[in-house]
Amino acid sequence: MTQRKRIKVDEDVISCCSPLATESLTPTQAHDLAQLFGALSDPIRLRMLSLIATQDEVCSCALEEPLAKSQPTISHHTRILSDAGLITGERRGRWTWWRVVPERLDDVARLVSMQRTPVDVGIADLPRDGEA
Repeated sequence: MTQRKRIKVDEDVISCCSPLATESLTPTQAHDLAQLFGALSDPIRLRMLSLIATQDEVCSCALEEPLAKSQPTISHHTRILSDAGLITGERRGRWTWWRVVPERLDDVARLVSMQRTPVDVGIADLPRDGEA
């Protein structure tokens, strides 16, 4: 049996919000961010995360019908979101009840919000030949 790989994103990666918009990422930052965004790269997981985020907590059993997926598929996707730290679960009897981790959603929002100021003009913003 293979051991599950935990996705580790520490404060050094989270604090890269500004560099993401203004300078190159280090190889470690790029790797860690790719793992985090990998967890968000599947439409089923995005929908699942939105379903969980709209309520205080959601039973795994309540995700089958809206996602039209089997329980093993639900378990696979919740594990990936959980390993990324986006959701946390509490086992109650046969089922796991999931909650979103608000701080992680805040981290993701900070990472992808690249508000640009006039100082942040890049090569793509410069006029091309023949443009004024």
